[in-house]
Amino acid sequence: MNIRKAGFAPRTFMLMLMVYLLLPLLATGIYAFAQDWQNTLLPQAWTLNWFGEMFKDIRFLEALWTSLYLCLISVVLSLAVMLPAVFVITIYFPRWESFMKVIVVLPYAVPGVVAAVGLIRTYSSGLFDIAGTAYLLVGAYFVVILPYIYQGIRNSLLTVNAVELLHAAELLGARRRTAFMNVILPNIWPGVIVSTLLSFSVLFGEFVLTNMLVGGHIQTIQVYLYQRMGESGHLASAIAISYFLFILVLSMVLMKLGKKMGGGVKG
Repeated sequence: MNIRKAGFAPRTFMLMLMVYLLLPLLATGIYAFAQDWQNTLLPQAWTLNWFGEMFKDIRFLEALWTSLYLCLISVVLSLAVMLPAVFVITIYFPRWESFMKVIVVLPYAVPGVVAAVGLIRTYSSGLFDIAGTAYLLVGAYFVVILPYIYQGIRNSLLTVNAVELLHAAELLGARRRTAFMNVILPNIWPGVIVSTLLSFSVLFGEFVLTNMLVGGHIQTIQVYLYQRMGESGHLASAIAISYFLFILVLSMVLMKLGKKMGGGVKG
């Protein structure tokens, strides 16, 4: 099969796009390692003091851990609820899919500020007085990542033709629960991993909703970064680069895990 090579114009466009996207990150990285950078093209001296100051601050480690476990709890909870729900709707009630699509895209229709104000007013009194707590934040996170989790699971089920796989497993004598756990789930797991990674990245970088809901009570990594931006640009750059590297390493680990699981299923 003949494969057409990209011409000069597409390659140039892709190169310019990569430079445009990576240049701010490069400048932030240089500034994080610069000891003094004012009137020269490149820093006059390099240092690791900003990273040392960052890791010595117990607030940074606490904020990182808080963001990590809040995002993990939200993603795991969303998967536990949405995975069986999307499976049942896609396999047994396909007519409900249009209704589900409307439900899961509703978070896009409500701005974060409006959603935060509504949640605070609703849950600041009465039986569920959970304003300013992690419970409210996890619930808000759950709603935020609904579109990513739903669409990822649904696309994976349609890609592997889950209906025919389930029927074939049942014809061979497998129960529905066994067929789901041993046949359907391993085949859609790579897609679930990608949805999980995307959802975790979105939540880890969420600031507006987090700051308005629990900014004065719970300090996440984004709230911590916002609070320290006014102290030193070098320190803020070091925090941003560390945040980027953490997400990058986590993404690589999850993608590698997804490929291994996908390879195991094919084999």
